[in-house]
Amino acid sequence: MTELAQYLPAYIQALGVTLWISLCAACGGMLLGFALNGLCGRRGLAFRLWRAYVWVIRGTPFLAQLAVIYFGLPSIGIMLSAVDATLLSLTLYSAAYFGEIFRAAWNTIPPGQREAALANNISTVHCFWHIQTPQAVRFALPLLGNQFILTIKESAVASIITVPELTMTTSQIVANTYSYILPYTLLIVSYWLLAQGVSMSIKTLSHLLRTGE
Repeated sequence: MTELAQYLPAYIQALGVTLWISLCAACGGMLLGFALNGLCGRRGLAFRLWRAYVWVIRGTPFLAQLAVIYFGLPSIGIMLSAVDATLLSLTLYSAAYFGEIFRAAWNTIPPGQREAALANNISTVHCFWHIQTPQAVRFALPLLGNQFILTIKESAVASIITVPELTMTTSQIVANTYSYILPYTLLIVSYWLLAQGVSMSIKTLSHLLRTGE
């Protein structure tokens, strides 16, 4: 118990850092993925650039992307702290995955709905927000929750550039105390709690959307 009481304050602080980074990156990536998926359309140069972006991001490890931003940007005069570099890289990384989720969600909507809306003098904007979006969100919600959890796990890579999140904190405690079992147990429990929090939130939101119909 003495050892647990000694480690707990550091883990609570690291849990807050991990949650803050993950929440900001996931929300930013979700908004960016949603916006780019909607604005780039389904053809043309913008669509091809968006698909190339998704292809590059999904085809390379997040560690490499983080290294390019943190170590590469200073060479062109852009200096970022370790936390800022993590937020930027994790947002850009997750945007590609969130964008693919939204693309899949909108592909499940029959094109006849838009044609019927136009035939009944319903504007494209109104059709998008009030007819298509509610259906797409209900389909995408579990997938968005899964990607949010993956974003939390990917934030562990930030320990490489000394961001004081859960994995970095665990490594420091192990290096200072040579104790392994309790620190890594706390690390696993912390990530599990974060993942369960996201899962329960998604289930609650899904229930609210179903009962609100």
